Amino acid sequence: MVMQRHQLTCAGIAFVLYLHHLVGTIEVPLDSNIQSELPQPPTITKQSVKDYIVDPRDDIFIECEAKGNPVPTFSWTRNGKFFNVAKDPKVSMRRRSGTLVIDFHSGGRPEDYEGEYQCFARNDYGTALSSKIHLQVSKSPLWPKEKVDVIEVDEGAPLSLQCNPPPGLPSPVIFWMSSSMEPIHQDKRVSQGQNGDLYFSNVMLQDAQTDYSCNARFHFTHTIQQKNPYTLKVKTKKPHNETSLRNHTGMYSARGITETTPSFMYPYGTSSSQMVLRGVDLLLECIASGVPAPDIMWYKKGGELPAGKTKLENFNKALRISNVSEEDSGEYFCLASNKMGSIRHTILVRVKAAPYWLDEPQNLILAPGEDGRLVCRANGNPKPVIQWLVNGEPIEASPPNPSREVAGDTIVFRDTQIGSSAVYQCNASNEHGYLLANAFVSVLDVPPRILAPRNQLIKVIQNNRTRLDCPFFGSPIPTLRWFKNGQGNTLDGGNYKAHENGSLEMNMARKEDQGIYTCVATNILGKAEAQVRLEVKDPTRIVRGPEDQVVKRGSMPRLHCRVKHDPTLKLTVTWLKDEAPLYIGNRMKKEDDGLTIFGVAEKDQGDYTCVASTELDKDLAKAYLTVLAIPANRSRELPKERPDRPRDLELTDLAERSVRLTWIPGDDNNSPITDYIVQFEEDRFQPGMWHNHSRYPGSVNSAVLSLSPYVNYQFRVIAVNDVGSSLPSAPSERYQTNGARPEINPTGVQGAGTQKNNMEITWTPLNATQAYGPNLRYIVRWRRRDIRGSWYNETVKTARHVVWNTPIYVPYEIKVQAENDFGRAPEPDTFIGYSGEDLPSSPRYLRIRQPNLESINLEWDHPEHPNGVLTGYSLRYQAFNGSKTGRTLVENFSPNQTRFTLQRTDPISRYRFFLRARTQVGEGETLVEESPALLNEAYTKNQVDIATQGWFIGLMCAIALLVLILLIVCFIKRSRGGKYPVRDNKDEHLNPEDKNVEDGSFDYSDEDNKPLPNSQTSLDGTIKQQESDDSLVDYGEGGEGQFNEDGSFIGQYTVKKDKEETEGNESSEATSPVNAIYSLA
Repeated sequence: MVMQRHQLTCAGIAFVLYLHHLVGTIEVPLDSNIQSELPQPPTITKQSVKDYIVDPRDDIFIECEAKGNPVPTFSWTRNGKFFNVAKDPKVSMRRRSGTLVIDFHSGGRPEDYEGEYQCFARNDYGTALSSKIHLQVSKSPLWPKEKVDVIEVDEGAPLSLQCNPPPGLPSPVIFWMSSSMEPIHQDKRVSQGQNGDLYFSNVMLQDAQTDYSCNARFHFTHTIQQKNPYTLKVKTKKPHNETSLRNHTGMYSARGITETTPSFMYPYGTSSSQMVLRGVDLLLECIASGVPAPDIMWYKKGGELPAGKTKLENFNKALRISNVSEEDSGEYFCLASNKMGSIRHTILVRVKAAPYWLDEPQNLILAPGEDGRLVCRANGNPKPVIQWLVNGEPIEASPPNPSREVAGDTIVFRDTQIGSSAVYQCNASNEHGYLLANAFVSVLDVPPRILAPRNQLIKVIQNNRTRLDCPFFGSPIPTLRWFKNGQGNTLDGGNYKAHENGSLEMNMARKEDQGIYTCVATNILGKAEAQVRLEVKDPTRIVRGPEDQVVKRGSMPRLHCRVKHDPTLKLTVTWLKDEAPLYIGNRMKKEDDGLTIFGVAEKDQGDYTCVASTELDKDLAKAYLTVLAIPANRSRELPKERPDRPRDLELTDLAERSVRLTWIPGDDNNSPITDYIVQFEEDRFQPGMWHNHSRYPGSVNSAVLSLSPYVNYQFRVIAVNDVGSSLPSAPSERYQTNGARPEINPTGVQGAGTQKNNMEITWTPLNATQAYGPNLRYIVRWRRRDIRGSWYNETVKTARHVVWNTPIYVPYEIKVQAENDFGRAPEPDTFIGYSGEDLPSSPRYLRIRQPNLESINLEWDHPEHPNGVLTGYSLRYQAFNGSKTGRTLVENFSPNQTRFTLQRTDPISRYRFFLRARTQVGEGETLVEESPALLNEAYTKNQVDIATQGWFIGLMCAIALLVLILLIVCFIKRSRGGKYPVRDNKDEHLNPEDKNVEDGSFDYSDEDNKPLPNSQTSLDGTIKQQESDDSLVDYGEGGEGQFNEDGSFIGQYTVKKDKEETEGNESSEATSPVNAIYSLA
């Protein structure tokens, strides 16, 4: 048996002392009864901010709340003059409050009420002031009309596009877009400065592909105003192609752009200075031009950048230092560098400070005749000036007070008297701002009062520490003493310790310390007393606890728990099994001095703990019970069945979010119950449908169930053993929980397009136990992710919302927030969705390389506009040779694959390729390319190939026949030797000087031996064609012409005419073999 003892007192083991009273000052207790009886000067509890900007579309509320006794009255000044609220029908003041309400429902201009307001709260003991509230109406002026000319700039030159937004209140948020509302891509070359201008470190040709418009978004009106767009005309030295527009090594030299060293575009020069106020964020900026675009780095002279406070922004062009302090002043410099060189700009940072508190004056409560002081210490740069006021007036102009002395930032009070109560204001100001604090001085004379309940009874276990409390109040501060049983000796020392807050502590309570204790509080105005009764009780002890046992299954072990305790305290004995409450069923019997288990089984094995407790203390003892199984040959197998259903369900300990369910188990039918399943049903969302709530071990019959708001519960229980589950119990009575706002938001939020111009937002809706209230709905918010624009929202009751008219496949930020009639769930997480996809554009390029006659290498790039998630590529290709084409083959590739090697089926044919990218919508535009011809090999192969064709053999035979006929005719004519009459001079003009022209004939025999143009006479006198660089052998048998790209024969036989012949007579008819026959016949 293991015995463990724990002792508790009514105040607990830990002892915490009350706060000590401040010497010379009085603290008013928080007791509302005391505070309502004591006079108190006014104190401002709530006010509007100093710089108060309001929406012109709404009513204006200028807040001013104060407390005091009597209740304060309120008045206002506007621009330093009394503001008569009663004279203006649009202005009213809330009841028991100083808050001004300016109502514009019946018309009026909010601008008429701009100015500086100050609230005054008064009662009989002084006047408190609010800060001066500068009221301004938000403004969003229109952009001035202006004509923007086309800007011409050389490629590589720097450029800045000015925004100059209209001055709004507050200042608008600036961003750049194209006139088609597409965001301008920014990087280290192109970026927006803090002044709103758009800077180009160097202009590239692609910058002219869009226009540039400055946009101003105004906070209160939620409007965006757009400036007329700039149009760029970039003058370049070289033509471009798509490849030259990409950033790569040697891009600038390839474009003919001179690389230059960096130069600062902002700020100008080599140095500048900047002043910042303490506590705000400092933003330093350096923007430089140069080719290539420079990199920016930041340094601080003489040290490191402030640790934990710095952040680089805008592609390292801006350095932000948060919550600036005086230690952050000094010289900072930015270094702009590229491969051509570097430059630096030094910024001298001077940190000034608006006033801030070192010691803010605190309220002071004094008794008549006491001394005190108010301290107002502030710092700033420059050093702030301290000014004291009393009840809203300069202290110099107030009536003289001999008990008051002003010494700079301190007011000293000596021998204060009744009637000296007032509210003092401390104003600390310099050129950067001011602080205003109210602190009242209240002079009270209050007789002692005991704040503790009368006739307290304190019970404590013997030998434990205890404390008797006697809180008190009075002015002057009373002295307090303790007495026991009416004796005159003050209790302090030895076993007792008296504290200044009125408590009497005993280190060890003994039987002889029992009795009645009296506390007496005394000051010059009287005394008060209270009595506390102390009872010392005997401790609770387990004199015989359970012992470790080893028993056989089916036996009847007994666990002892005999307890001794104080008879005046109520004793409770409970049992635990394995640290969980033990269910005392039909097989167990709990007695005053122990626990008996009938027919013990294996499931009864475990740790058993007896806990004996009273309201003051407890004791416990623990033992382990081991159960041995009976051998199988000695046991008689009993029939096992599913357990009987539990019964008599009862709901107790009803709470807002929990309830205790208790049930009586049914018979286990010779198979121990291993689990209980608790189910619930609600009658609002899914009436009649039961859901699993929780599961508990078979050793318990009571459980605390966690509940959800706004559910009308009823419960049932199912018992489970090794055979199966019981029938469900009869339902419990219903228990209705109160409603509340949802605590979770929907899960599974997704955004995907079902069409190319929409995005469907879906989510998993809340179930019945998550709705928490009536009229469950969902607030759906979305916005474009890339431009960070305004949020759009829609409230729906279904788990789906479709956004229409979206661009193709752009990311959106999505939020879905649950809401019911009790309120909204916490701010939801942001999810990323995409609008609908479309067919992709063609791949950017398809490059074809032929490293050898056996293979062709293909390489391509992704589409410029994928319009969705690429799912792959489709490549169709076919071989062709002249007019012959092969069958089309298809290859499909993954979206990450951009290369393919084709094994040629023969080394002669060329290939035509059709490449398309694919999304889930389908295949996009086709990119068509052909493999180039292999010149040397192709011509040789074509010669062999053509010579074996039937049509080519037939053509050669026909030509040979014609040549034979020509030779025969020539032979006949030659043998005649006669004249050939010329009947038709249309074919060729003769030389007028020729004598044969006169009779219309010429001597053909004289011409036979003349060489034709472009021919030579061989040594044997025959005519031989003039040699050329191209032979028939080079182009195939029987042909003197040339082949076009597809291999067709396009040449024809030609004979050059004499240069003096006219163009009209240079007909090709006489040069063909057929015409030659006709002319010689």
